[in-house]
Amino acid sequence: MNREKESNFVSAVVYLHDNAEQVSPFLERVYNELEQHFKQFEIIMVNDASRDSSVEEIRRFMSQKGRTMPLTIVNMSLYQGVELCMNAGLDLSIGDFIFEFDSLSLSYPEGQIFEAYCTALTGYDIVSVRPRRSRSFTSRLFYGVFNRFSGSNYKIGTDIFRVLSRRALNRVHAISTTPAYRKAAYAASGLKLYAIELPGTAAGTDTNQPLRLSLAVNSLVLYTDVGYRVCAGISLLMLLCTLAELVYTLVVFLGGGHPIEGWTTTMLVISVGFFGVFLILALVLKYLSLVVDLIFRQQKYLVEGIEKL
Repeated sequence: MNREKESNFVSAVVYLHDNAEQVSPFLERVYNELEQHFKQFEIIMVNDASRDSSVEEIRRFMSQKGRTMPLTIVNMSLYQGVELCMNAGLDLSIGDFIFEFDSLSLSYPEGQIFEAYCTALTGYDIVSVRPRRSRSFTSRLFYGVFNRFSGSNYKIGTDIFRVLSRRALNRVHAISTTPAYRKAAYAASGLKLYAIELPGTAAGTDTNQPLRLSLAVNSLVLYTDVGYRVCAGISLLMLLCTLAELVYTLVVFLGGGHPIEGWTTTMLVISVGFFGVFLILALVLKYLSLVVDLIFRQQKYLVEGIEKL
């Protein structure tokens, strides 16, 4: 059955890093879906300093298939990770709706891209497609902690891809020109978010392993109150240690005895105290560094060049 194509202009922003073997199958899937359902679209491939033939595979795909679609390659100056690279691609996008592909995984059925778009049309500004189960224990632990302390009504998880409206992108950029963690920023935007869960677990290789710990810490500091709760917990622990020491001293003196030489106990209290002080200082410094970074470094990514095919 012939169906009239959608008039909304859509953009597909794709993260690319050493994915030469996945480029052609991925582009084939995305192009076919967009060409089938939309009158106008663009694909933006953000090349995060790939060391393999990923970019050459894009050119080969375009030349062999004789594609006339607007495709842009954004070459980053150096390896910068998925968040900064996707922000660079989003800044170039002009679509009314934007698809975000953080990886070239094809672990979703045919037609899922358009289904996510149709779901967005029902009143959701952000629609994510994700597996029912996260890829690893560390991912589940991070998302569990984040969702527990973020205060948002929407839960984030390991997404395969997502689609967001131009309004959602504008809302997030009004809050922060370069979000430290897009998924968290979307959940905290106050707009309606919906997650389409697919059977199975997340597939694909994490190409941003060196940056995951830093990203996780920054996200917990910026978008949750975990830091405050940790500081409060440490302060309470220090208070309990002090009270215990006071009770011990009173019991010994009121019992008519003499305090045992308390070198071990004193050193324990001092050690706990110093541990708490330095940990609190570390958290405070982390907050300050993030605030300074967000205020004074508005444009954080570095682009080497843009190539339009």
